Amino acid sequence: MSGTHKQHPSRVSPVSDRAESAVLKSAAPRTGTVLAFDFGERRMGVAVGELELKLAHPLETVNVGSDRERFARIEQLVAEWRPVALVVGLPMYLDGREHELSRRCRNFARRLRARFRIDTYLTDERLTSHAATLALADAGVRGRRQKDMLDQVAAQQILETYFAGSHEAA
Repeated sequence: MSGTHKQHPSRVSPVSDRAESAVLKSAAPRTGTVLAFDFGERRMGVAVGELELKLAHPLETVNVGSDRERFARIEQLVAEWRPVALVVGLPMYLDGREHELSRRCRNFARRLRARFRIDTYLTDERLTSHAATLALADAGVRGRRQKDMLDQVAAQQILETYFAGSHEAA
């Protein structure tokens, strides 16, 4: 959200077989729609934004049982929004070490890139769930309503981190 400040440096890296830790290059698109994902084993938040305006909005929480159903829903979103890039949050500990879920997120990002043939980036997602919780509480959203919206607002935070990183690298 535009009112929240980042408490950590943004880290954006393209998903590639050769160098997952490479910094985003200026060859990345500068205009167009971007979809971002807050990957979770049970739920996955999705956000949408525009590169040129650097605005991100929560879109939905995908809450399906199987990988096949999850990718079917993502395929519908890709067809609807026609993104020029995809962003996946990469869980990290505050000290910079990768989280246990990081490997699964990298795999998910590689599968997105291979399936949809769209540039896919990993973005440090430290503190995004915390920031999402605070943003929702500030908006008066609490309890069950907050739980239902938390993942998609976290995806919005991930996309805002990506926008901040791509802006700095351009």
